[in-house]
Amino acid sequence: MGQAVRPGADDTNIEGMLMKIAMIGTGYVGLVSGACFADLGHTVVCIDNDEDKLARLHRGEIPIYEPGLEELVKKNVTTRRLSFTSWADDDIGNQDAIFIAVGTPPSETDGSADLSAVYAVAAELAPRLAGYTIVVNKSTVPVGTGSEVEAIIGKTNPDADFDVASNPEFLREGSAIDDFMKPDRVVVGTDSERAREVMRSIYRPLILNETPVLITGRTTAEIIKYANNAFLATKVTFINEISDICEAVGADVQDVSKGIGLDSRIGQKFLQAGAGFGGSCFPKDALSLTDTARKVGRPTQIVESVIEANTERKRRMADKVIAACGGDVRGKTLAVLGVTFKPNTDDMRDAPSLDIIPLLQKAGATIRAFDPEGMQQAKPMLPGVEWGTDSYEVMEGAAALLILTEWNAFRMLDINRVKTLLTQPLIVDLRNIYTLAEMELAGVTYHSVGRPPVGAS
Repeated sequence: MGQAVRPGADDTNIEGMLMKIAMIGTGYVGLVSGACFADLGHTVVCIDNDEDKLARLHRGEIPIYEPGLEELVKKNVTTRRLSFTSWADDDIGNQDAIFIAVGTPPSETDGSADLSAVYAVAAELAPRLAGYTIVVNKSTVPVGTGSEVEAIIGKTNPDADFDVASNPEFLREGSAIDDFMKPDRVVVGTDSERAREVMRSIYRPLILNETPVLITGRTTAEIIKYANNAFLATKVTFINEISDICEAVGADVQDVSKGIGLDSRIGQKFLQAGAGFGGSCFPKDALSLTDTARKVGRPTQIVESVIEANTERKRRMADKVIAACGGDVRGKTLAVLGVTFKPNTDDMRDAPSLDIIPLLQKAGATIRAFDPEGMQQAKPMLPGVEWGTDSYEVMEGAAALLILTEWNAFRMLDINRVKTLLTQPLIVDLRNIYTLAEMELAGVTYHSVGRPPVGAS
């Protein structure tokens, strides 16, 4: 059974010593986690085999956009608690804990997680281990990965003194630092009491701030992450389907969301209707969970339906835009605000824009787009799009304005200026960032998600 730890529950076993930590991988999870562990007082070295990325980090450049991360990295580099290096230059055997935080992208064939990078790291670090070390899977990995990592290390270095644990991350892009420092919970999966002590020491600053720490078996911890994200993806997909019903009967999905969210058994989070979920976690984790379920003979009909519904959702949003434009977008220019899968990130992975924009282009539309942070990432992924330098530039002469990402900068547009720039006052808002009343008052034809259109004939 899982063991929840709070201050005082087992405090005699918490030594409180500062640890030496290696973080393998300087991607989103590795860089954020490494910087945050350093800020808790530990000495952290982030290791990567990408020399260009390391060079950027040494220059103080952050390769991803995450609010507050640049300042946090700079602070802990200055105090010498955080450093960056390559495999070739690091003596990894000196670490108390080694976190594996490399990518586990979905396979293009069956959706299973590609674990080649995880296993390569295990083989690489194994001969370097000296003294007791806990190897921690921070990457999102399916059931059994910890056992395979353990087998690889044991086979490569039979004399190694180590344990393998699972410590899944629950970081939301755009608020990752706050999620790390003030988490709902920390999950640790290991059957070794020795490893539990090390993990308690690593997380002691958070435990003292009354963060619940759930200690389980390794397999259970591996399942928790996938079950968590699959449930949230289901919740998003559910409210999106309810929004379709609302549109058909003339109801307001935002009021429906409030009404059901006030039920404490349901809760208000992840009940915002939109264009479908995307990003680095929900699509990949849902696919991986269904792959695991099939392999053990327990197919997940709900999660499989969620994946299918979300894919269809993005296609239907393109149809919705075309319908709002009179049923035909051939020869028309559409202004698009936001292409990242959510605000406060430059992440384009599985963003709805990657489906919606090409479908609009295929229907004959010219797309002119702007995003505050995601355009560099998006340009090679969205060929044929004309990119603007600000929100208003892309609107000039466009037949309609399409809002795909709810960046704060888009919530305060000068609607009168928008009307003068567009050839007709038509806004299609797939994130519901404006109220129906203000759009009606502004004299705009306004189509949103799960709400009656305003100003439409």
